[in-house]
Amino acid sequence: MSQRLQGIEEFVAAVEAGSFALAAQRLHVTRSAVAKSIARLEARLDTRLFLRTTRSQSLTEEGHGYYERCRRALAELDAAEALTDVARSTAAGLVRLSMPAMLGRLKIGPLLLALARRHPGLSLELGFSDRRVDLVEEGLDLAIRSGELPDTSDLVARSVGVQWMALCAAPAYLDERGHPRGIEALQAPHEAVLYARDGQVSTWRFHDAEGRLVEVTLPSRLRCDSAEVLLEAAIGGMGLARLPAWLAADALAAGTLVRVFEEPKPFGFELNVIRARSRYLPFKTRVVIDWLAEHLPPLLAVP
Repeated sequence: MSQRLQGIEEFVAAVEAGSFALAAQRLHVTRSAVAKSIARLEARLDTRLFLRTTRSQSLTEEGHGYYERCRRALAELDAAEALTDVARSTAAGLVRLSMPAMLGRLKIGPLLLALARRHPGLSLELGFSDRRVDLVEEGLDLAIRSGELPDTSDLVARSVGVQWMALCAAPAYLDERGHPRGIEALQAPHEAVLYARDGQVSTWRFHDAEGRLVEVTLPSRLRCDSAEVLLEAAIGGMGLARLPAWLAADALAAGTLVRVFEEPKPFGFELNVIRARSRYLPFKTRVVIDWLAEHLPPLLAVP
């Protein structure tokens, strides 16, 4: 029976990833290992599953039919493993996650370390990056994303908190430039330190007194993709800063930053943990999601 299963996982991964190289990344093996497994599978079945050229690969008619049955078979195996996980009532195995760099290092990472200590059989592979990842292509179980999610049926999302935003400035900056008292006063002579990534500069968002979304853009001498650097720049008096409230909390408490004005209605970016849609959710993955949903929101609360 074990011989009949050999090569099936590599075959399904190659179909879903679109190439042997991406399947190898997903399975944490070499490309040649994937190619050899699929070649042995084709030899055992005495049929061609892929039509391959130097630039592309596609399924044969037999490959299409075989893929659908193999996909269902692997789903059933996943379901069986999930049942044994539940029976053990402990999380075991590897979970791979991607998360925003700063939030991951300062808040999510420590939470997951605490979870791993509670479950000795749980292994974690954590990636810290602000870029948008492809879960299937990169072989990830989960990703944590801030803000709006794409409208897709391929992903399942669960909210794990809100990053509430605060408009902050150093007291010395306000003494020099004046103290704006509301959204409408965010204009010259004021300037900002702004978050920017991949050439895209973020605009500030607020809710007005009627709850309508208002966007504000100010001139800036500093744009970067590190909120930690923006925090330091704001403390140094380089401009107004729109920062996650949890990140600015210590500086606000110390008085090195102050809130510029009380906002009519708080604005924040929802945080979601996402996963690829599947029929079954492994117990190890469910444990990670539930842990984040329970313990992350209090860490993001506005002081």
